Amino acid sequence: MKKSIKSHLQEEKQVKRKGMLYHKTQVNLAYNSNKIEGSKLTEEQTRYIFETRTIGFKDQEAVPVDDIIETSNHFVAFDYLIETIDNPLSNEVIKAFHRILKNGTSDATKDWFNVGDWKKLPNEVGDNKTTLPENVEKKMNQLNATYNLKRNIYFEDIVEYHYQFEKIHPFQDGNGRVGRLLLFRECLRNNIVPFIIDDNHKQFYYRGLKEFENVREYLIDTCLSAQDTYKKWVNYFYGNLNKK
Repeated sequence: MKKSIKSHLQEEKQVKRKGMLYHKTQVNLAYNSNKIEGSKLTEEQTRYIFETRTIGFKDQEAVPVDDIIETSNHFVAFDYLIETIDNPLSNEVIKAFHRILKNGTSDATKDWFNVGDWKKLPNEVGDNKTTLPENVEKKMNQLNATYNLKRNIYFEDIVEYHYQFEKIHPFQDGNGRVGRLLLFRECLRNNIVPFIIDDNHKQFYYRGLKEFENVREYLIDTCLSAQDTYKKWVNYFYGNLNKK
């Protein structure tokens, strides 16, 4: 019986195996998720940080310190994802992702930013209003309770959770990065092939989120396309795992 994707990632993380799926996922997920949010780091620079734990970008354009810190933090956040993969989805897990991602950044020095906890100030995303700070705890409890009550979790359930999470926008900033880590986590936890939203498909992804209530297929199809890419990676390293 072939091992699951989750087992492969856990083993490769544990033994620090280079050049395989864990390594490729760390670099690609950190690069694309941060790039979507405006990071100036290139994919090669992201890989260099992961592989060497150093910076040293000789003769290259200067990069904001926060981009470097958040990239390094993203590697830690993915390890946290692997380490807690069997825990149910909860506010505690979600807040931990935010705390890890924002640790040591300039945002962490701002009292109003509330690293590792729900937002204190109202915010918008794409000119759309989000849940007010005083309602975030209630909305997140409702979202998680509805999700965790499902007997079986399917691909569409995870995508819909992502949409609802981004609609609430529970943190002051970093919601997209946390949300995409949760997408990967919940696929992996439910034995569904996970996926990484490529920065090149950012506009399709944004359209999918914006139009979800009218045309769910936009976001679902974008995620399915990303899943096809990850399936190719899995098949390259391990052969066909025959996962749903």
